[in-house]
Amino acid sequence: MKALVIEKPNHAVIKDVPYPEPGPGEITVKVERVGICGTDFHIFAGTFLSPYPLIPGHEFSGVVDKVGEGVTAFKPGDRVTADPSLLCGECEYCLSHRGNQCVKWGALGDTTNGAMAEYVKLPAKNAVVIPDSMSFAEAAFVEPVACVVHGMNRLDLKMGDRVILFGAGAMGLQLVQAISRSGASELVVVDVSPGKLQLALELGATRAVLSQELKREDFPRGFDAVVDVTGIPAVIEQAIDYLGPTGKFLQFGVAPANAEIRISPFKLYHKDWTLIGSMAINHTFLPAFDWVKEKRIKLEPLISKVITLEETPEFLAKPKAPDLLKVQIQIA
Repeated sequence: MKALVIEKPNHAVIKDVPYPEPGPGEITVKVERVGICGTDFHIFAGTFLSPYPLIPGHEFSGVVDKVGEGVTAFKPGDRVTADPSLLCGECEYCLSHRGNQCVKWGALGDTTNGAMAEYVKLPAKNAVVIPDSMSFAEAAFVEPVACVVHGMNRLDLKMGDRVILFGAGAMGLQLVQAISRSGASELVVVDVSPGKLQLALELGATRAVLSQELKREDFPRGFDAVVDVTGIPAVIEQAIDYLGPTGKFLQFGVAPANAEIRISPFKLYHKDWTLIGSMAINHTFLPAFDWVKEKRIKLEPLISKVITLEETPEFLAKPKAPDLLKVQIQIA
């Protein structure tokens, strides 16, 4: 079968690899759609936790091709999406609802071969049958939405909170929709792209500001919650400065593994700030699936374009255009 393989940092090729036969308790899925995530760019660049060679792709949907021994919940032809998380289910973190911190944490497309291929193998327990009303494009968005659900659970906004969000990409615009439904009284979105900011306003932001026009004096009270979706250290340092007293800062965007930032420990103490991380998903795939199934989040405006598997190595290697949102790969 054809697959995109990142053989080493900054080097991806399309090549023939063996078909992934399902073992006991596993299914093999014929992939239809795969989303390209910011994490995939980090994997390509060698700034994530991934081994090489690796087939990336953890946001996907498709059709069951084969089922392994003991699998009764699925049959060939079922339309599915899947939680990419690979957890031991036995460590103290798994047993205390902190599975994304599993001591053996792994994920399809991150630590083992994923879905940028014609077929992908996965534990049957991770898959979910999608209804006819859900397109393969929408189903490939369930995993990103699950990240948003986890981030919102971590942020724990209160009615009336004032929020500023940095980064109006595909993930940021999903967060805009979730935050606007959570009771925030004010939601300011900051980005370099006028087009993305206009879409942010349409999806629930109360104010949009170009990055180069942002001024701290325009927001003397600061904000109850600050969210970074860029993962860029310089932006993160700037964003933290917008925290008001007792404010909460959510680091949602993925930064390079070796990145560092500066923060004032006195301000952290004196202003009663709370710093929060949000890594991947944490038992939030099914709530996200329901959000997508019930059309509670607008996803179609977030897809900038669809490319082929053969076009993907070049796409990963090029700088990302500032106006680009989600790019999906059509496999079949």
